[in-house]
Amino acid sequence: MEEILYELREHSAGLNAGRLDYIFSCIKKFKKNKDFCLANRGATMEVPFMRSYALALVQACHKRGAPAMGGMSALIPIKNDPVANEKALAGIRHGKTRDANDGYDGGWVAHPGLVPIAMEELVKVLGSGENARPNQFGKPVEGTFGPKDWLNFQPEQPITEAGLRNNINVGIHYLGSWLAGNGCVPIHNLMEDAATAEISRSQVWQWVVSPKGVLDDGRKVTVEMVRGMIPEELAKVKATVTAQGEKTETYDQAAVIFEDGNLRSGGGDFRQNVAHAGLSGVPDAAVV
Repeated sequence: MEEILYELREHSAGLNAGRLDYIFSCIKKFKKNKDFCLANRGATMEVPFMRSYALALVQACHKRGAPAMGGMSALIPIKNDPVANEKALAGIRHGKTRDANDGYDGGWVAHPGLVPIAMEELVKVLGSGENARPNQFGKPVEGTFGPKDWLNFQPEQPITEAGLRNNINVGIHYLGSWLAGNGCVPIHNLMEDAATAEISRSQVWQWVVSPKGVLDDGRKVTVEMVRGMIPEELAKVKATVTAQGEKTETYDQAAVIFEDGNLRSGGGDFRQNVAHAGLSGVPDAAVV
C-alpha cells in the first residue's frame, strides 16, 4: 500500500479497502499452498487478516496525506421482504459505523438507496455544516501490523455443501450475465461483480485441490462432486433468469467455462479472459 501511494503520488485519489477483491487476491496468491484454505465465501472485515489489512490501509493513507476509503458491502436493499431488508440495512450500517470509527474518510455502497446510511455514519465523525472536517487525517490508528497479521488466514471452517453449491451457482449466474453484457448483477440479494464471482469460482477449485477442502459432514470436495453439481445449479440459474424474462443461451456457455476453470485448466487466473476470447475470437492465451 505504501508503494502504491508512492508510485502514484499526485495521481492517486487514495486507497479503497476492497474486501472481495482482496480475498480473491489472497486465494490466487496462495492457491498452491496446502496450508491455505478459506471457509465458505463471506469472510468479513472483522476476521484477523482482513481487520489488520483494513487498519494498515488507514495508517498508510494518512501517513501520506491520502484519503482512506471504506470498502463496499455487497448487500443491497431487498424488495418485498421487510424483515430481510432490515437485516441487510443493519449489516450496511454496522460496516459503515466500523469504518468511520476506524478513521476512514469516506466509503462507497453497491446501491444508491444505501447512500443515506453511509452518510449518516460519516457525518457522526466528520461533523456537518461549517464545522465539518474533510477527513480524519488527525485521528490516530493504534497498532502495528505486518505479515504475521496479514497472513493469519482464518476462518478455515465451515465448508458446507450449501456453500459449495452457492459458489457454483453464483459463478455460473454471474458469468452468464457477463456474457450477455451485464457486469454488475444482483444475485441472491447481493451485488455481484467480477471479484465476487472469481472468489466463488476459485474457492471451488481450491477446495478440490486442497487437503483441507472437506465439507462439514466429512466428505472431501472432489472433481466428481463438483461436476455432478454444475448441471443442477445451472438448471436453477436458468429457471431464475427465465422468470426474470431473460434469455438463457449464455448460461450454458458460462457453465462450460466454469467447469473448465475449476476441473480442467488448473484454476486459471481470470475466467473473463476465457469468456472474452469466446466473444472476440482471440485465443485465450492472447487476451490480457
